[in-house]
Amino acid sequence: MIKIPGQLAIRTIHGRNGAFNVARLSTSIGEFVVKDQILDQYSEGKYDGEFVITQISPSSYSHSGRTVIEIRARLDAMILDDMDALSQDDAERLDQKEVDPLEEDVAAAPKTPAAPAVDAGDAPFGMAQPEPAPSASHASLTPNEDEVLFGTLWPLGDSVKLDPTVDRQRMRAQCARLGQLGYQLNFKQQVWERAQAA
Repeated sequence: MIKIPGQLAIRTIHGRNGAFNVARLSTSIGEFVVKDQILDQYSEGKYDGEFVITQISPSSYSHSGRTVIEIRARLDAMILDDMDALSQDDAERLDQKEVDPLEEDVAAAPKTPAAPAVDAGDAPFGMAQPEPAPSASHASLTPNEDEVLFGTLWPLGDSVKLDPTVDRQRMRAQCARLGQLGYQLNFKQQVWERAQAA
């Protein structure tokens, strides 16, 4: 584990699963790709600060008939000081046919046999059908759905710090829902804060 100053350039890409973020971390020891799910809560831009790197390793994936090999850094923590807009050069470097990390996660997951579909009328007595995962695209989630989505973070206070260990899909849904509920990300504190009424 090392703590090192650097600059994190984050690019938002709109894919078939919605918007996702990818980043490049530039440091004195090299430049690394970062695809941690915690990035999905940040706006596109360049962030200066200090970064705690827990792992640097090669990673590869296949997409559209090509294999991409990159050096990735896994971040444990960030202390962010400043943010600027991406330059055209930064945007072009980060816009190279990136695959949604969610698709990489699904491809890397071990294959398990799917459970057969059971009609609600055919379910054994006392066995409820599983609830579908909450979708953040609906602006009118009920408090119970919000409780399921946020888990131990529920009920939400005036500031919310998301758990970086949740899966990528849940992180995206939580970020989208916080935006719908009137929260904004304070990138320096790395917490979502409820917007104060004027």
